[in-house]
Amino acid sequence: MSDRYARQTVLPHVGEAGQARLAAAHVLVIGAGGLGSPVLQYLAGAGVGRITVIDHDHVEESNLHRQPLYAMADIGSFKAQAVRAALLRLNPTITVEALAQRLTPTNAAALVAGADVVVDAADSLAVTYTVNDICLQHHTPLISASAVGLTGYVGGFCGGAPSYRAVFPDMPARAASCSSAGVLGSVVGMIGSLQAQCVLQLLLGIAPSPLGRLLSFDAGRLAFGGFDFHQASEPEGDALRFIDPSDVAPDDLVIDLRSLDEAPISPLATALRFTLEHIDAFIDAHPPADRRVVLCCHSGVRAWRVGRRLQSRGYANLALATLAGIPA
Repeated sequence: MSDRYARQTVLPHVGEAGQARLAAAHVLVIGAGGLGSPVLQYLAGAGVGRITVIDHDHVEESNLHRQPLYAMADIGSFKAQAVRAALLRLNPTITVEALAQRLTPTNAAALVAGADVVVDAADSLAVTYTVNDICLQHHTPLISASAVGLTGYVGGFCGGAPSYRAVFPDMPARAASCSSAGVLGSVVGMIGSLQAQCVLQLLLGIAPSPLGRLLSFDAGRLAFGGFDFHQASEPEGDALRFIDPSDVAPDDLVIDLRSLDEAPISPLATALRFTLEHIDAFIDAHPPADRRVVLCCHSGVRAWRVGRRLQSRGYANLALATLAGIPA
């Protein structure tokens, strides 16, 4: 064995057998941004043999303060392709597959099916719930994290532990983002590094397992927290699930919840236009029926809120869709 891994194979938790397990592993990383950068750097450095990274975004100058795998020369490039080049410069002995596309309900199942561990670093609640459902179905461990402002968390879901839905059965009323609320690069780097640690503990079988645990960090208090959720129950009833906009059927009743100022024309030609504030008008005009209702918005948060409202009014056949990046 080369000197590359000498400082970790000397650990009794790793050794040559553990290094061989890492070399044989396949990790899917969803997102190559603030969280994905440290995850990818440390997984590649540790010698994880195959990494698949999926991200549709391009590198922007505003990314550089918290995404150190990129340089000024990468601005304008697809993150997935730029990060592949960076990882192979770091460790040319591994295989890195770069997918410059969105993770969607259509392509997620095939990607998850081929992975030993899935890392959710996507900064999208719609993606989190979508990949959670597939990981639960495939019994695949999911290491999911979020960081914004001065706080963040990382948790280990599925793979025999309760799913993300068991711990977070509902989306928040509003979802803050790094662009809207800001974030310190060191905070997101710390949370991403914790994600990488969770993945390595899973692959190496280091106890305790991160599955069924959530760890939080608040830089404003310089304090760690967290809890064990092994006893959490999966939510009962019909779950609100995301579908790809391309899977909208001709007989679906489609509602685009974005305002006309936000999106003058919907990419879904048959969509009705009702904003969150006026959804009661839709309920009055369209009582619950067997026809599927598909709720659409930019990120999925408004669609989720309206979906919960419709469920409380007796609607059972519901689906959600995000329209981010889809031209009218």
